[in-house]
Amino acid sequence: MNVFGKLITAMVTPFDENLEVNHRATSELVRFLIEEQKTDAILVSGTTGESPTLSSKEKLELVKTVKKAAQGQAQIIVGCGSNNTRESIVFSQEVCKLQVDGIMLVAPYYNKPPIDGMYTHFSMVAYQIDCPILLYNVPGRTASDMSYELIEKLAAIPNIKALKEASSNLDKVAMIKKNIDQQMAIYSGNDNMTLPILALGGVGVVSVASHFIGQEIKDMLSAWENGDAKEALDIHLKLLPLFQSVFLTTNPIPVKETLNILGLEVGGLRPPLKDMSGEDRTKLLKILKEAKLV
Repeated sequence: MNVFGKLITAMVTPFDENLEVNHRATSELVRFLIEEQKTDAILVSGTTGESPTLSSKEKLELVKTVKKAAQGQAQIIVGCGSNNTRESIVFSQEVCKLQVDGIMLVAPYYNKPPIDGMYTHFSMVAYQIDCPILLYNVPGRTASDMSYELIEKLAAIPNIKALKEASSNLDKVAMIKKNIDQQMAIYSGNDNMTLPILALGGVGVVSVASHFIGQEIKDMLSAWENGDAKEALDIHLKLLPLFQSVFLTTNPIPVKETLNILGLEVGGLRPPLKDMSGEDRTKLLKILKEAKLV
């Protein structure tokens, strides 16, 4: 079951010198991701897109820009989840009116709902929209871990189609593959876990590193799909330092720094995030030079 293609890029949000959304640079980045990095889908306004600092109005305008620039050549998924169920429903409905290909719902953060509370949250949103849904489990950020039992229950809801799993719980991935594979496509939520998750039946990755090594990641995914495990492993090992580079510090600080170094105009970061420190930037430059990207 492959809902959104193999390679989904969690896109950064380009800002101008005043830290306002740069729609021209956004359009250019979208074309770059599609034409040069071969992404199948673009995730707008996720964590990498600095969604906590974007207003609902900014997000909706951003979606319109991305959709226009994509020209139907990549699927568009939009981060719509929050820890406020009512607001998640309202915003998801507004996004679905824009005829996107799907929305992403992150596990409710900070208020740490119990499992039955999380089920209520996701099901209430799902039953109020008709867009396909990508669930996002990232307990390192949300302090709410979606259990296998919760995911199994949610998989019975028709428009919940896929899971972005960023907990590195491979037992859970295996259980999903074993028992609910036909209902729930599994995407790795971390670049460095893509190959292990593919080995357990995953279909692809929601990637940050695909901003600048998307074609190579696509090659790894294709090698695995074609049964060439050795080639897939060789590519994974070659790319591993670059996978690690995007988490030298809080995402999306390193990937924005990388893109700016490579000459792609994405601007700075809105507070409370800040530009990369000198020590981390030195480490990043060393990795990029060793990979012959600069």
